[in-house]
Amino acid sequence: MQIIQAVFGTFHHFELARELNSRGHLKKIYSTFPWKRLAREGVPREKVGMFPWLHTPLTLLGRYGCKPRWLEDELGYFNALAFDDWLAGRVLECDAFIAISGAGLKTGRLVQQRGGKFICDRGSTHTRYQDQVVSEEFRRWGVELQPNDERDNVREEAIYEQADAITVPSSFVRQTFIDMGIPGEKVKTIPYGVRLENFFPVALPPEDAFEVLFVGSVSLRKGVPYLLQAFAQIRHPRKRLRVVGALHDSVKVALSRLPLEQVELLGAVDQQRVRQLMSTSHVLVLPSIEEGLALVQGQALACGCPVIATPNAGAEDLFADGVEGFIVPVRSVDALTQRMQQLADDPLLQKEMSRAALARVQKIGGWAEYGRQWEDYLKKMLA
Repeated sequence: MQIIQAVFGTFHHFELARELNSRGHLKKIYSTFPWKRLAREGVPREKVGMFPWLHTPLTLLGRYGCKPRWLEDELGYFNALAFDDWLAGRVLECDAFIAISGAGLKTGRLVQQRGGKFICDRGSTHTRYQDQVVSEEFRRWGVELQPNDERDNVREEAIYEQADAITVPSSFVRQTFIDMGIPGEKVKTIPYGVRLENFFPVALPPEDAFEVLFVGSVSLRKGVPYLLQAFAQIRHPRKRLRVVGALHDSVKVALSRLPLEQVELLGAVDQQRVRQLMSTSHVLVLPSIEEGLALVQGQALACGCPVIATPNAGAEDLFADGVEGFIVPVRSVDALTQRMQQLADDPLLQKEMSRAALARVQKIGGWAEYGRQWEDYLKKMLA
């Protein structure tokens, strides 16, 4: 098999590219990042194509706080179109073209005309479902933002229609596509893996404290306000919530109305620091309203850190409720409070879940299992 991939930035696509390359299937992967950023991803330089001319300036503007929403929407949409046009002139004969959602509509059609398959790889819920549920969350908190550019919604739906298949990371995401009218047989679930060489226990949580951790975009979409409200109700003499990740515009307004006592906003940190924090926390809490399958859940399990998460974070595809952690309903402050308090009050339960987490992550496997599932799926599709 000869496979070509296309992705904005990196996401999980370079994990897949490494696996396909090791199996002799990767022809090329195209990205909107420059080689300076992609060199660390472990894919040979000759198999990487780059179109960084719009994405890189957009990233730099955001880093220095100079990226208004209108500019982000305009450049983001134009980048998708320009990347697709650029790809259409470069993607050669291949058996399958795997493009992250939003990329490759024109290129996908060309691949299909040449006899290849076009696969849309979507890391989040159906774009219309995402727009609806996140818009509802914004209204709950009085935030006047539009989650998605409508042009992106229209383009995404055209891609869903054009693609031969849609791959998603969790059962929750797959169901949103079915609910939105996409035939179930067109949507394939392939859960993400964990980089076990990067995530493993390096220390133990303190015996005389209760350390809670959140890792991800600090946003309304991730359910951060509900975590802050629940944490404020935890009864423990030495509790602390450490929040790792960049603050999203959507949550900044809400923060002024939320309890922040014994909460540390750490901002973005490097992977080594994340590993340390996961190893020394009693629990990772991810009360997401909408996403695909949060990678930080598997990373936390690999560090021996139990997880409290919602089904909307893809938790049900990673661990069992009551074994390696707890799965709670979205927007339930009471459920979050109850489960965190349970772990704070029962150190033996926390240690049992920690041991179960380490055992579970071995079954999840590293990215090799993800690559194996993709290889099997591609072979069946192309047979």
